[in-house]
This record gives sequence, C-alpha cells and structure tokens, in this order.
Amino acid sequence: MNTRFATVAVLTSALALAACSKKAPEELPPPPEDVATPTPTPTSTGPAVGSMQHFIAAVGQSNTVVYFETDRYNIDAEDSAKLQTQAQYFSQYPQINFTIEGHADERGTREYNLALGERRANAAKNYLVSIGIPANRIRTVSYGKERPVALGSNESAWALNRRAATITIN
Repeated sequence: MNTRFATVAVLTSALALAACSKKAPEELPPPPEDVATPTPTPTSTGPAVGSMQHFIAAVGQSNTVVYFETDRYNIDAEDSAKLQTQAQYFSQYPQINFTIEGHADERGTREYNLALGERRANAAKNYLVSIGIPANRIRTVSYGKERPVALGSNESAWALNRRAATITIN
C-alpha cells in the first residue's frame, strides 16, 4: 500500500511540475551586441595611491616619523617641518585616512609609557589638525614600549624608539 501511495505522489508531483513549465517564446530576443570593453591602462607603474609605499615615496622615509626627547611630547622645528611635508601629502590625497602611532623607549612602567605614547601621537595629530588636516581622518594609537624599532638598552636605541610614526590606512 505504501509503494502505491509513493508512486501516486511522485506521478502527481511530476504532473504538477509539468503544468508549471514555461513555454518557449514565439520570438527570440536579438543576440547581444558585441561591445568591445576597453582594457584599463595603468596610469603609473609606482605603488598604489594611499599605500604606505606611496606615502614613503612621496614624503621620504625620514619624514614619516617624528622623534622626541626623553619624557617629552612637544613638537620642535624639525618635527614641524616633517609634519608639514606630511600635511602636503594628505591635502593632495583627501581620500586617505591614516594612523599616528605613539611610542616610547623601554624605560619606565608600561602604564607611563602608554600614556606618553598617547601624548606623542596626539601632539602630532594636533599639529596636523592645526594646519588644516581634518581630525576625522586621523586615528591615534599608543604602543608605549611594546613595539620598539631598535633593540638595545642604550641612548641610541632609546632615541629611535621615542617616536610618533604616521601609517597610512588603505
């Protein structure tokens, strides 16, 4: 009895599906026109606009980082020149957002260095905002002493680690 019921159910389903099938149109639409799509030509062979490589190529590696004295976060004349170079780049490319990373050397507590890194990043941000870069394009983060670029417990390593580094965001 179950096999008869299953057979009837399958036949009924097949009949219902056949009744729903579409009929072929009387007239077919014309074939699509062959439109040649132009192949994009590269505008330059350099790095993509907004990439870190493009930023470095435009402003120079040395202008992507400002350095600070021990326990300081003030922007001096050398720092302001670097930040003005960065501001020219960011004014030319208003679609680019970026991060300023604040860093400290290994001396001091973790909490102290995180706060100092934050003050350094904010000092650079505030300078850029004061010369016309919108604040909503700039993100700041402090790494304190957690991401040194120079390893060592001497003045030359510490000097390289007391910094605010600008990083582009794609």
